[in-house]
Amino acid sequence: MSAGGILSITEVNALPNEQFEWIFGNVIEHSPEAAKHVFSEKPFSTCETLKSAFDNYLDKLNIHDKEIILLKHPELAGKLLDEGKLTGESKNEQKSAGLDNLTKEEKLSLSQLNFMYKEKFQFPFVICVKKNKMPTILMAIESRLKNSREVEINLGIDEVKKICRIRINDIVWPDT
Repeated sequence: MSAGGILSITEVNALPNEQFEWIFGNVIEHSPEAAKHVFSEKPFSTCETLKSAFDNYLDKLNIHDKEIILLKHPELAGKLLDEGKLTGESKNEQKSAGLDNLTKEEKLSLSQLNFMYKEKFQFPFVICVKKNKMPTILMAIESRLKNSREVEINLGIDEVKKICRIRINDIVWPDT
């Protein structure tokens, strides 16, 4: 077995529907319907084709459904983190970026930016925190506050794809 992942693509293809949906039901935050849709595209020849199936699912959503996907994501270093109510995946991702260990000033700054972002766009700021640290997260949210709603929905979905791909890497062996 290669590093990263616990299942081979052959094992993924052999999963019955219920197990597939259970295992992949949170690769897109709180979106088991995505796993249900992607299941119908089996068999997958590689881990990459499985990731592409989730990407395609997101790309084909209408603007309203993309907003719903974004609304399912937790606020960065927000109330759910403070209360220990994040999904296991989100908790680990936010921890990897140090969002569970912010200074009082960093927490206040991020909280204010999160509030401004949500006020403007009506959904939380989404960024792949595993590929970012606090300074780049703050710069990104400040920069993205200048975007239009449509641009921001598309950027948010691109970030969801990055998160999804990392989560799949944690489940499926990489292609050789």
